[in-house]
Amino acid sequence: MPAFVKTVTLGCKVNQYETQFIREGLIQLGYQQASEDDVAELCIVNTCTVTNEGDAKSRQVIRRLARENPDSRIVVMGCYATRAPEEVAKLPNVVEVVTDKRELPDLLGRFGLVDIPNGISRFGTRHRAYVKVQDGCLLRCTYCIIPFVRPQMESRPLNEILEEVRRLVDNGYQEVVLTGIHLGHYGVDWNVDRPRDQWTRLSDLLEQLLGLDGDFRIRLSSIETTEVTRPLLDLMAQHSSRICPHLHVCLQSGANSVLRRMNRRWSVQSIVDRCGLVNEMLDQPALTTDVIVGFPGETDAEFQQTLDTVRQIGFSKIHAFPFSPRRGTPAAEMDGHVERAIQRQRSAELRVVEADLRQQYFRSLLGREMEILVESSMQGRLQGTSGRYVPVEFSGSESLLGKLVPVIAGQLCEDRVLASCTGHPG
Repeated sequence: MPAFVKTVTLGCKVNQYETQFIREGLIQLGYQQASEDDVAELCIVNTCTVTNEGDAKSRQVIRRLARENPDSRIVVMGCYATRAPEEVAKLPNVVEVVTDKRELPDLLGRFGLVDIPNGISRFGTRHRAYVKVQDGCLLRCTYCIIPFVRPQMESRPLNEILEEVRRLVDNGYQEVVLTGIHLGHYGVDWNVDRPRDQWTRLSDLLEQLLGLDGDFRIRLSSIETTEVTRPLLDLMAQHSSRICPHLHVCLQSGANSVLRRMNRRWSVQSIVDRCGLVNEMLDQPALTTDVIVGFPGETDAEFQQTLDTVRQIGFSKIHAFPFSPRRGTPAAEMDGHVERAIQRQRSAELRVVEADLRQQYFRSLLGREMEILVESSMQGRLQGTSGRYVPVEFSGSESLLGKLVPVIAGQLCEDRVLASCTGHPG
């Protein structure tokens, strides 16, 4: 009988990519992906430590797996494993703690895999594939623990990424999401000793990917606003059908005083100006963002500045995170922590503003043709995501799952757009 493996991933797209890398290697060795009801001999847990809640969820997952798979060996990796390896090692059934993601090929080698892959070929049951192009962050935002657990800047070689994307496209993936711990710093680690005219940038990687054959589109994951450069926008404008006109830029606050306490590197005006440039150079782009609500010392006036800023930019989606003190970061030691009740109230206000901005943006797209990646089906209705990161629903056959399909946006319905199919998938 085959040995079963269960994998559980918490946290970001990079973690999801790294779990897939390990999963594919184990499957090459003969392991079989366990279903929910199977009892597994091996469990892989990829942990998150961005918040205290991430640590707690990681511990809960490990304990649950140990209960449900009592004879299993549990290998724990990820940022919580890096931050607190001794704590993780004491949890039930844990036999190995991987503290450095650069050790993942060695981990597969210890399991007996001889031909270590240099990337992935599939992405589980998902219809879009994440491709990790970069690791590490050198910034020191006062609220963030990640630079302490992923401090080594490392960009993957161009040819390795190209080969991986080619495999994914050959295996039917029509959307590839480029991701990294600090995506906009792709190539920075190579540029230290090079003259400026020989630097490698994210736009260079994109240009190479655009040269690949196949019907697929590229989406960028989270990026710092100042790293949305003119060369990057030029490529997005010239190849609007290949690079999704969607940028998730990191705002965090719309008040300069709060940005300074966060140790962010740019002003509100510079963010507004760069978002203005995006709107100027691209055709109705989607701008989405993250906002931390209730950062230490945040006043009503500072929060109002954030509301004013998100309205001015016109974000189509806002991920709002109530500030959670992270042990080991400067922000955790700051005075003026905002009460939970006030955080909840401000988060609710921000959600109201977001809903209004979202509806405005969706309404501006009505009557336009969109290309949808079909991701699910229920009773003859297909659901998917447009290049502009708009959830869309339309009638169609399940045979379109995983395909890029052209539709016309017809009307708004709550949090999505209802559309009609205009032709065959690409």
